[in-house]
Amino acid sequence: MLVIIITYLIGSIPFGYLIVRAKKGGDIRDTGSGGTGATNVSRRAGKTAGVVTLLLDALKGATAILIARMLMGLSEFGVSVRTGGGLWAPLVNVSQETAHWWLAAAAIAVILGHIFPVWLGFRGGKGVATGVGVFLVLAPIAVALAGVVFVLLVWRTRYVSLGSIVAAATIPLFILLQTILMRPVPDRAPLMTAAIAGALLIVFAHRANIRRLIQGTENKFK
Repeated sequence: MLVIIITYLIGSIPFGYLIVRAKKGGDIRDTGSGGTGATNVSRRAGKTAGVVTLLLDALKGATAILIARMLMGLSEFGVSVRTGGGLWAPLVNVSQETAHWWLAAAAIAVILGHIFPVWLGFRGGKGVATGVGVFLVLAPIAVALAGVVFVLLVWRTRYVSLGSIVAAATIPLFILLQTILMRPVPDRAPLMTAAIAGALLIVFAHRANIRRLIQGTENKFK
């Protein structure tokens, strides 16, 4: 649970909220889509602030996964402790197979932290940039392909929300296709679980956007 708590708290860091608060004042969640993500920040505080928010949110996703890997000894830079017998062991001592399932749980926890941050009364962003950071570490090929889907959809429709929803949903598909067409993805079961759960969370966080897309009232990116 140490891994889950740490990654959730990292995900809860509300960079978009803090940037808008420092630059413009007020609560970013009171305007636009109500989220703390890069798109809403760019509408309120400018595109530079939006880009910075995007990068920081992605960075916290990647950092959370790297820290989780180190704590469980899945990284060459693992954090270890000396055992009673004088040997070194990972700070979180579990089997290799179990560690990958906890890593999947950490991936879900950091996205949950962004969407439901404890510091903001559990009202945060949509989880897209944080999810990108998470899966850049866990499944970089799938993220690259999903990024192409995102860019093409936003270019064609000007709806960032639509591009985000579809791109998130394609990551599990691209992980599966990578296994079938290229080479088996290591620890596919926990990775697929994290990818599907992450996609569902991101779709859930966009539920208001989905309603506006259906009604034809969703804001287009300019």
